[in-house]
Amino acid sequence: MSIWHTAFPIASANERSQGCANGHLGIELLDAGDDFLRGRIPVDARTRQPAGVLHGGVSVVLAETLASWASAYVVDPAQYHCVGQEINANHLRAVPDGWVYGVARPLHLGRSSHVWDVRLTDEADRLTCVSRVTMAVLKTPGRY
Repeated sequence: MSIWHTAFPIASANERSQGCANGHLGIELLDAGDDFLRGRIPVDARTRQPAGVLHGGVSVVLAETLASWASAYVVDPAQYHCVGQEINANHLRAVPDGWVYGVARPLHLGRSSHVWDVRLTDEADRLTCVSRVTMAVLKTPGRY
């Protein structure tokens, strides 16, 4: 059974991301299955830290991006919107180049909050970071 309120609009979401941090960092949403959202980010001059590997904060940006987009389409977007409430991350492996892929899956989809498990891997499918993201589900103003 699908978690999505409506079909997830990959192309539209990628287009909307172009003028913000997601686009500037090269984040791309790739696909949405019945219970997950998958995306990726390049490891390049925009996303590396001075030591030459993916910046840990950029891993967190990818995790929150995936959880935020996912939450936005689990709820009825005409009535609710979701905002990040808490995030944590454990960085497990340095990535010097290539792509990092992320998959967000729900741990909890409640009325007022969502909790997402986000796993990041390198191109060899080795785990690089694990993150838990909590999203607050809020009524859209004027929609009471």
